[in-house]
Amino acid sequence: MSFRIGFGVDFHQLVTERELWIGGVNIPHSKGSLGHSDADVLLHAICDAMLGAACMGDIGVHFPDTSSEFKNIDSKILLKKSFDLISSAGYRIVNIDSTLCLELPKIKPYIQQMQQTIAPILSLQISDVSIKATTTEKMGFIGREEGLAAYATILLKSI
Repeated sequence: MSFRIGFGVDFHQLVTERELWIGGVNIPHSKGSLGHSDADVLLHAICDAMLGAACMGDIGVHFPDTSSEFKNIDSKILLKKSFDLISSAGYRIVNIDSTLCLELPKIKPYIQQMQQTIAPILSLQISDVSIKATTTEKMGFIGREEGLAAYATILLKSI
């Protein structure tokens, strides 16, 4: 039996006239994430954690932001594709622990919906997908509401 731990991190700028997608959920807010895809910072961090744990590079290797194929793509598709890659390599996910860093909007009301979105894509139970949120106490680019970040840790088990 083999276990592997992966860590993923992602950052995106916040801008007006973009939707805010986090954890596969469209969250009402005056700003949204800027990126080549829908810029879902949480799903990107989870993809990187998965791929990293399997020693398969990162999201940019598999879904480059220079490719028109991935322009404005729904990050749930990238999550599923990343999951298919690690599954093909003989791994399954045991659990995910993640943290979002942003000042606004408050994330707590959306966590259960995010878990309900992510879990079935990754063949997990909702209780296997931990999502937490924090602020940076008004410090730095996150504190000034110029951007947001997500961190994810994942445990894989060989099948």
